[in-house]
Amino acid sequence: MSAKACQESVDHPPQLKFLSAVFYAACSFLITVVNKTVLTSFRFPSYLCLGVGQMITTLIVLYAAKMNKVIQFEDFDRSIPSKIFPLPLLYFGNHITGLASTKKLSLPMFTVLRKFTILMTMIMEVYILRKTFPKRLVYSVAAIVLGAMVAASSDLAFDVEGYTFILLNDAFTAASSVYTKKKLGAEGLGKYGVLFYNALIIIIPTLLASAFTGDLYQAVTFEDWIEATFIFCFFMSCLMGFVLMYSIVLCSYYNSALTTTVVGAIKNVAVAYIGIFVGGDYLFSWTNFLGLSICMSGGLVYSFHTFHKNPSGNNAGGAQVLKLHITEYSTRKYSVV
Repeated sequence: MSAKACQESVDHPPQLKFLSAVFYAACSFLITVVNKTVLTSFRFPSYLCLGVGQMITTLIVLYAAKMNKVIQFEDFDRSIPSKIFPLPLLYFGNHITGLASTKKLSLPMFTVLRKFTILMTMIMEVYILRKTFPKRLVYSVAAIVLGAMVAASSDLAFDVEGYTFILLNDAFTAASSVYTKKKLGAEGLGKYGVLFYNALIIIIPTLLASAFTGDLYQAVTFEDWIEATFIFCFFMSCLMGFVLMYSIVLCSYYNSALTTTVVGAIKNVAVAYIGIFVGGDYLFSWTNFLGLSICMSGGLVYSFHTFHKNPSGNNAGGAQVLKLHITEYSTRKYSVV
């Protein structure tokens, strides 16, 4: 099983792996800025309704493309929920906690605390996908997490609710990435089916949650609906929500779930650097800056070894020791599988 899982990430051309990663990083950067503008600059009170808008956009775009035969995915039947579960629940949790944490935290601290997603993803890939990792990749991930801890230690704007949302978002993101990678192989669903049925299954519960919490009422009565600039930013957020989910699925398809997560982390550090000079909500400290630099160094090392690795040479020796320990442990614990 381990060999099969490891093989998934090397079956695709290197150009597609790299370009899908760059596409995801660009989309993730753009939606972070747009969501921050809608939720903070315009003070839009309803992150649930913003999520609903992104889901509706996903359904409309994919259904229109399917009707015009631009893309294909299987029609809905009784087997769809079982094929895609638990992705809708994970997607819902990821979507809502992500938007909530974006609203509660400053942009730089949001990007720092997102680094813990990487460690969670690595652990889940080991136990769910039975993957193994070369020691140099493990060390680079450890550097990213260490840098995040150093950077977060200097946060002078601690928000318990914001930190809770972001850590929950880390867990949901990690689980969503791993199960997306797992479900992409489900017969008939494919990339577009995963996106479409995720949104279709969870849109009604999200609307009900929005109405029950009063979130929907706040969105409807929001004063800036008459402002063209706000309407444009809201529309862009909805559109970018679809594009981001597509870029995540695409990057996970061509790469591993961990690589997708690390690419997002590198993008987040770049955003944090920008936030030092732009935005006005960053409280500068040398400790935080040092932590960000450690994160970036670890991310760049990981990217170098991932996109420039030698599949038949040096990589095998570096992976051998770690593979032995993880596989032996997994065999003892899951000997009945």
